[in-house]
Amino acid sequence: MKIAIVCGKDEGPTKLNAFDNALSDAGIGDVNLIKVSSMLAGNTAITDLGELKAGSMVNCVLSEVTSDHPGDEITAVVAVAIGNELGCVVETTGINKEKQELIDEAKFMVKYMMEKRDVKINELIVKEATTTVECIASVVASVVYLEE
Repeated sequence: MKIAIVCGKDEGPTKLNAFDNALSDAGIGDVNLIKVSSMLAGNTAITDLGELKAGSMVNCVLSEVTSDHPGDEITAVVAVAIGNELGCVVETTGINKEKQELIDEAKFMVKYMMEKRDVKINELIVKEATTTVECIASVVASVVYLEE
């Protein structure tokens, strides 16, 4: 199994446009995203996103938040833990929360999921997107499941 971890942020004239622009900034704006739960195969490989065919159906875990309140700091986080047997993904978001607090929350959740499954973590990766809202802004962080 191969995944890519991507992040994006942008503004737009509406909440939908800001979200669409953030997806484009992350490189996943021209595909249909299918939200999936949080499980990965063992020894999943992390790779670059590469080029996705426009209009294709793409599985992902998606963390996203949008705000139209100028001055808000918005953050989207994904955390990935990979073990020999399986891997887990978590997502979290925050508005006006400390970025490090959200990162720590994501790490805690993904470590807990692996611990409950009695799987040793070989690799732990956390990615986030943060921005301060000027007018209407959106941030996304996503784990994209790639075809083998």
